[in-house]
Amino acid sequence: MRRYIYNGKILSLAIEDEHWEIVEHKDAVALLVKDPERGVLFVEQYRPAIGRRTLEIPAGLIEPNESPEEAARRELAEEAQLGGRLEKLAEFYTSPGFTDEKLYLFRVHEPQPASGTPDDDEDLTIVWRDPAAVLAAANRGETAISASTLAGILFALEQ
Repeated sequence: MRRYIYNGKILSLAIEDEHWEIVEHKDAVALLVKDPERGVLFVEQYRPAIGRRTLEIPAGLIEPNESPEEAARRELAEEAQLGGRLEKLAEFYTSPGFTDEKLYLFRVHEPQPASGTPDDDEDLTIVWRDPAAVLAAANRGETAISASTLAGILFALEQ
């Protein structure tokens, strides 16, 4: 039986069987945009939870009644002002030891300009980087990346 301690906009905290702490979190999408000359598209932004700036592939939450593909298109337009043909690469749980959040990773083919309105509270900078260099910087502790970004980088490096 689950007892809820907190219910917020994007997550709820529950105790199951008076033992397990569980974060119920909206599912999310992440997008890999790769260009042969420029590398991979990253979003640089400040993340209050870790108190520093990160390099992440574009990503965002799936809203109610929205499919992962619809969310991916919306987030790509909002964060990068891009559209394109989507290919689902993977779906995985971000940290199933404590949260039910599932992430859907898409590759963007044939990127093209698209208009989207960024969220009011986001201060994003779009940058193109070599994925191997970003991974090396993350391994040295010089750059902070997310798990979805790591997955995206690994897919980018294998292709």
